[in-house]
Amino acid sequence: MTPAPYPVLYSFRRCPYAMRARLALLASGQVCELREVVLARKPAALLAASAKGTVPVLVLPDGQVVDQSLDIMLWALRRNDPRHWLPANCDALMDALQLVARCDGEFKFHLDRYKYPNRHGVAEAAAHRTQGAVYLGDLNTRLTAHRHLLGDLESLADAAIAPFVRQFAHTDPAWFASQPWPALVSWLGTFENSPIYQQVMTKYGPWEPGQPAVLFREPPIAMI
Repeated sequence: MTPAPYPVLYSFRRCPYAMRARLALLASGQVCELREVVLARKPAALLAASAKGTVPVLVLPDGQVVDQSLDIMLWALRRNDPRHWLPANCDALMDALQLVARCDGEFKFHLDRYKYPNRHGVAEAAAHRTQGAVYLGDLNTRLTAHRHLLGDLESLADAAIAPFVRQFAHTDPAWFASQPWPALVSWLGTFENSPIYQQVMTKYGPWEPGQPAVLFREPPIAMI
């Protein structure tokens, strides 16, 4: 009997939204077919699946499309959550989702204008760095109280937010390291050195129609 096809994930290695989706898929043990996208020439199959034309996009075997990164995370973890990333109760889940919403809203707004001032017509990127630092200071306060954002155990919130903090930190590493955020700096370092992060950052060549499927799973195996 021919096995059912795996979900197909359109991704871009350095995109923090795609990164968080890959983290949750790997953490859940969900095998998928990975299609690495070159953003300058998006494949027709991606655009046919989701008109938004950005990654990540997850196409399920039944044809259903999940094209928001947080929804992909929740889909994967609700199917299987061996690392217990999903908060155990509604209040904790609401706390996690609100923290992620701040990341995706106000923090991402300032991150984009700090990292790409010319793209956004910003004359003074440092002002957006200062505004983004407010959120980072709040994260540091949380991390001073416990090892991870919701407590002593890693959770959905850590995986969803860390890729964006990483992007902010790498814009000016010396400045970031000089800030009074020892708990945040330590947390980010732990994330970047973790085996799961190293696995989701495995490099793959651009997907081309008709090529053999590239399966994304643990341990990463490039081709079948």
